[in-house]
Parts: sequence; structure tokens; C-alpha cells
Amino acid sequence: MVRTRILRHYGAVVLLMIAVALAYYAAARLGLTLRVSVEGAIVTPLWPPTGIALAALLWFGLRVWPGIALGTLFVILAITPFRPHVLGILAGNTLAPVVAYLMLRRVGFRPQLDRLRDGLALVFLGALAGMLISATAASLVLTASGQITPDDFWPVWSAWWTGDAMGVLVITPLLLVARRIRWPVGVPLARWAEAAALLLSTAAVARVSTTSAASLLFLVFPLLVWAALRFELRGTAPCVLVVSVLAISAATDHAGPFAGHSLLAVMGTLQALNGSVALTGLLLSAIVTEQRSIRRRIEQACAELEDVVDRLIPEGAAGRWRPPEDLGG
Repeated sequence: MVRTRILRHYGAVVLLMIAVALAYYAAARLGLTLRVSVEGAIVTPLWPPTGIALAALLWFGLRVWPGIALGTLFVILAITPFRPHVLGILAGNTLAPVVAYLMLRRVGFRPQLDRLRDGLALVFLGALAGMLISATAASLVLTASGQITPDDFWPVWSAWWTGDAMGVLVITPLLLVARRIRWPVGVPLARWAEAAALLLSTAAVARVSTTSAASLLFLVFPLLVWAALRFELRGTAPCVLVVSVLAISAATDHAGPFAGHSLLAVMGTLQALNGSVALTGLLLSAIVTEQRSIRRRIEQACAELEDVVDRLIPEGAAGRWRPPEDLGG
């Protein structure tokens, strides 16, 4: 009986690893549709697998890391024939989300993202710091293998790092909030209409601002403020994804504000926009959620205090009692 339970446990873990590997690979295939070549290296402005990998670690713990490694191997084999040096890229892409997860766990990160400190931790530890590992490992491997020259190291490194970091900033919050979403009961029709209007408006404004020759990229930020104030992370995460995907599509087509510029200039503008959008949406929604949570706790404490006072004061005495400052006049 005990042996059967052990076998079932390990079987479930293996299935979980396979599911993570398949999700990683599927997200990579989607990400590669918007790939670009930077100094001969294939990179993407938004690499969704890193967001999936970190979310899986936050949900299931370190036991799923072999699934991340397996998914990375599948992706590498789909792009290039296997060579010994690709093991360095595999190790970097696996180690980066693992280290990011360990740093987040160290600082007490909560996947609910209901505190400003959680948003800051995801940005600076999960995305910016953690993804340094994958970018550095890949750039060193490509340089050592002769696929890029030493002069191309930093352009490739920066593009790889920003792509991995954007995967965490855009995809991880979306997955974390999606897991907690339940079908709302008793939500007014006007609320549904507002949510639909927000998403459609974000898509329309993002489409216009990323394809127009005029400098209109800033128009997306009022919509992110609307999403955070009214719907918190549930509203900002989908809006950030929509803006990022449309901006990447326009950048790869060299349309709108991305036309007539070099690849490095296009990548710089794109990553500045996507990073600003993700930071604004994530941090503002975290602030709003934290403030509302504090307000609910204060209201609950006041209600409990009122109940205590009602039990301590004899029945009928509350109406005859006056504050001390009103006595002796």
C-alpha cells in the first residue's frame, strides 16, 4: 500500500514536469513568431517561457525544474542542431528562473501580488536580477563557440536579458492572477461592460499608437491607470499583454514610430515602452490592492471594536453616556 502511494506520488511529479515542459515549449513557439536577429543571434523582445517557468516554480516549488530544463532542450533542438555548447544555454535558461524563485522566496514573496513589496520583488529580483543569469550564460556560450564576435557580446546580452525580463514582467503576473480568478457571482452588467470597454479601448489605442508615425505611445498609460484603479491586477495584466504584443508586432514590422531606425534603436524604444508599461501596471495595481486591503482590515477592526463596546456597556446605558469633555460645563 505504501509502495503504491509512493509510485503514484512520483508518477504525479513526472506528469507535472512533462506538463511544464510542454507549456514551456508551446510558449516558446509563440514567442519565436516575433523573433529578431541581433548580430546573428536569435532573440525575442518578449520571451514567454521565462514567465511560465517562474510561475510554475511559484506554484509547485523546485520539483518542477527538470520540466523547465526539458522544455528548454526541446526549444533549442527546434532551432538548431544539438552541439555540446548548447548545454551552457540550457543551464542558464534553467538556472535563471530557479534563482529568481529562490530570491523571491527568501524575501517572503506572496503570489497574490497584493502588496507593493511583492510587486517590487517581482520586478527587481524575479525579472531584472534573475534573468541576468540566462543572458550572461547565453552570450558567453555564443561568444566562446564563435557564433558571435566579442564586439557583439553586449548587444546580444542586452537583447537576451530584456526579452527574458519582459517574459517575467508580462507573463508571470498574468498567470498568477489567472489561477485565482473565479466566475464572479452577482456582478452588475455595468461592471462587465466597463471591463469589456477597457480591454477594447486598450487594444484600439495600442494599435493606433504603435502604428502611427506620430509619437503617441504615451496614450496607453491612462488606460493602465484606469485598469489598476478599477480592476487591480486582474485588469492591468491583460492590458499589459495586449500593449506589449501589439508593440512588438509593430516593431518587427518597422511600422509607426519604429520605422526608419536601426535595429538597436528599435529594440531600445520597444523595450523602454514595454518595460514602462509593465512596471506601471504591476506596481500601481499592487499599490491599489494593498491600500484596499488595509482599508478592509481597518473597517473590520472598527466593527470588532464596536461589538466589544456594545458588550461592555450595559443595555440602555449607551444612550445616557456622554464623553468626558462634555461634562462639567
